Amino acid sequence: MTSRTLIIVSCAGAIFASFAAAQSTGGLPNGNYIPHLGDIMGTMQLRHFKLSFAGKLRNWELAAYEMDRIKESFQDAATLYPGIPVSDMTVMAEPVRRLGEAIQKKEPNKFASAFSEMTAACNGCHQSIGRGFIVIKVPTSSPFSNQVFDPAARP
Repeated sequence: MTSRTLIIVSCAGAIFASFAAAQSTGGLPNGNYIPHLGDIMGTMQLRHFKLSFAGKLRNWELAAYEMDRIKESFQDAATLYPGIPVSDMTVMAEPVRRLGEAIQKKEPNKFASAFSEMTAACNGCHQSIGRGFIVIKVPTSSPFSNQVFDPAARP
């Protein structure tokens, strides 16, 4: 092996080792990655989408899963960003409770109603914190062409 090849291999190894170390610590030297609030909310919007389609197609298992992830995201947002007016986020509690109940009882009409209430509560919260330009709606089409939402169509 030539000295030039050894230098290239050594440099490549150092670059990959640095990259791997950054990945394993969340990209920060101390490993304490904290997602931006916008990232938490963006993830919640994707879950909102999936929850809608799971409920419409009566995939109650998937709906329950997505609902649990939304609840976790609310908790993460409140915990990581204590400056959020929590009283504004509490408007979500009742619609989320009703939605969870509709999923548990597998009631499509109650699901649709509670989902609309939760969506309205999201927009109410955005309004109350001066982010009224962020308007969420009940989805009409799915960008997730790579996921099966119909429980009967499982592979």
